[in-house]
Amino acid sequence: MAVTRLKGSRRLQIGLLVTLTLLAPFLVAAVLPKDRLDALYHAYNGGGVEVDGPSILWRKQFGQYTSVNANYYIDAISSASIDAVTSASPYKEERREKSIGGDFLLNTAIMSLGYTVSEENDFDAKTASVSLSQDVFGDLTTVSMGYVRGWDQIGKNGDPQFSEKANRQRYRIGVSQILTRNMIAALNFETVSDEGFLNNPYRSVRYLDSGSASGYSYEPEVYPKTHTSNALSLRARYYLPYRASLLGEYRYFTDSWGVRANNIAFGYSHPHGQNWIFDVRYRYYTQDDADFYSDLFPNRQAQNFLARDKELSRFNNHTLGLSVSYEITPKDWFFIDRGSINLSYDHIFFRYKNFRDLSIGGVVDQEPLYAFDADVLQIYLSLWY
Repeated sequence: MAVTRLKGSRRLQIGLLVTLTLLAPFLVAAVLPKDRLDALYHAYNGGGVEVDGPSILWRKQFGQYTSVNANYYIDAISSASIDAVTSASPYKEERREKSIGGDFLLNTAIMSLGYTVSEENDFDAKTASVSLSQDVFGDLTTVSMGYVRGWDQIGKNGDPQFSEKANRQRYRIGVSQILTRNMIAALNFETVSDEGFLNNPYRSVRYLDSGSASGYSYEPEVYPKTHTSNALSLRARYYLPYRASLLGEYRYFTDSWGVRANNIAFGYSHPHGQNWIFDVRYRYYTQDDADFYSDLFPNRQAQNFLARDKELSRFNNHTLGLSVSYEITPKDWFFIDRGSINLSYDHIFFRYKNFRDLSIGGVVDQEPLYAFDADVLQIYLSLWY
């Protein structure tokens, strides 16, 4: 009998990306990226899920108008999440991602192209992207737009006949504006359109069943074949006289499945001497549940669409983060001009409002609500040459 597994890594990767880029700098000038080599180690640990691995990013400029990049990224995933504990089996797997891209300077505009391939033993994804940013009004304003197209191939371990596809499209437009000598703001809008097999082939929902010893039974979840979402965000950074800066961000999300989400974040960056930079940050996220989500359905096949994914439930989280960066100013380091060593740590508190922890047990539909904490660590070395 094949071991049934659950795959929750994709949403965790999205959450990890948002957390780690919370204080990313604004891009406001039509300048090609500098020649650079980054070596990264990342780790996530929370809710019975561990994700860690290295990443290598290389950038190289050719002439005055072209810069190319290549990235190799590995996720080693070990999961004994609440889903796996209650309705499936823990699992281990590895995800490998390879990407190439290029940036092209066109007067006061930059066009970027990229292609990414991600491989797991039962999930393959290919993504192509194109974006364009243009400086206007004396380089005080930058207008940007982008398009991403993805093709997913979904399999299922233990079932060689199972094969599904999903197509994904993402459109983005944004405006970055220098407001004053010390302040810059950016407004971005993004819409995402997904079509195909959009749920997890391993995950199940539960429903009341008087004939079961536990009082409930399981059946496979069923999602709509289409999903559209929209997100609007506003970010602002204010530079203080002593080289420090303040950051604020608000983001609103809505989708065709009934999910509504709000995200607010604050950050402070403080330099110390000529080489040290310290960052502290806070982020609060809250969302409603999807229209077809339920922790416990009244009966089998209670409705057309069924979901018990905790990421579609009603929940919130708080994130506290700290980053430390040290700039290296080498002398006679062969071809190395400068470098930096960076350490970033975030602690996240997840609290679910209508997803119950079945691992603890209790009266049906009165089990304790699920909650967990997670740690996110990132260590990376950057070298400019």
